[in-house]
Amino acid sequence: MKTILCYGDSNTWGYKPDGTGRYPKHIRWTSVLQNELGGSYDVIAEGLNGRTTVWNDPVRGEYRNGKSYLLPCLHTHKPIDLVILFLGSNDLKCRFSVSSYEIAQSVEMLVNIIKKSETGPNMNSPEILVIIPPPLLIPKEARKSDHLIPEFVKAAEKSKHFSKDFTEVLSRQCHLIDSSKLIKTSEIDGMHLDSESHAILGKEVAKYITLNIL
Repeated sequence: MKTILCYGDSNTWGYKPDGTGRYPKHIRWTSVLQNELGGSYDVIAEGLNGRTTVWNDPVRGEYRNGKSYLLPCLHTHKPIDLVILFLGSNDLKCRFSVSSYEIAQSVEMLVNIIKKSETGPNMNSPEILVIIPPPLLIPKEARKSDHLIPEFVKAAEKSKHFSKDFTEVLSRQCHLIDSSKLIKTSEIDGMHLDSESHAILGKEVAKYITLNIL
């Protein structure tokens, strides 16, 4: 059996764009991925709301730092055949003051941790697939608020560079899927995926894995 670890934020956890909680398990892209791949694969979903790449969040808690928990997580679930990273959107928050390119470099730090972790089969490195997050949209509520809109506009503009910057930094280091070519974030909150996007992402990731990785 092949083990796949999906390490991400609220879009891996399954946060609903309308703020009413979590999608049922079968709706989440990780469960769609499991269903598409079948019983010879074990898909482990490690999603955390607000998870960053490498930053301690002074407002929502330092435990959301993806770098801090990555190595313990890898060793908890080893041996791992493939690690899927789906992170970066939370780094867009104004309090981190980082560019799209720096966010891509932060994901690169996580990739390097995985490569050196010896948590793959026979203590080798797992395969690595990075999902480039889709650009943010300015949500409906922000459009009504002079207070909120500057923050969302700045984040949305940065996120438009994800595809280019992630590709430039990571294309020679790991597998990449540019989710902006497949899905978009919900217009309700501008950041999270609707159920249709979860279904599309899960199926497309499964297709990529079977054709290119495992």
